[in-house]
Amino acid sequence: MENVKIVENGVQAKKEITDFMMEGFTKDEIYLFAHDENRTEHLTDALDISAVGVGEQGVFESFANVFRSRGDELRSKLESLGLSKAAAERCEEQMDHGKVVVVATKSA
Repeated sequence: MENVKIVENGVQAKKEITDFMMEGFTKDEIYLFAHDENRTEHLTDALDISAVGVGEQGVFESFANVFRSRGDELRSKLESLGLSKAAAERCEEQMDHGKVVVVATKSA
């Protein structure tokens, strides 16, 4: 999936979000991920974009995330947006190093 950007911070995330919107994606089709849940929540609120929820993941996967580690939860959410297992693992590894992942998808 070419609609995945890995960035260092919120300023870079905002630029990627703007670029995705210029390509025709809406804010409801753009998702942001960070390893720290508070950082994710802060950035999604500040940048006014979507969080992956039941609609994208389904009830079972959303419920299962309650029992998963943060890394497993992130990979599951990324896969629900169409990333392959390997791509989700690469993204999660980057988040382990403090990076932020921005995903735009029409298929969610």
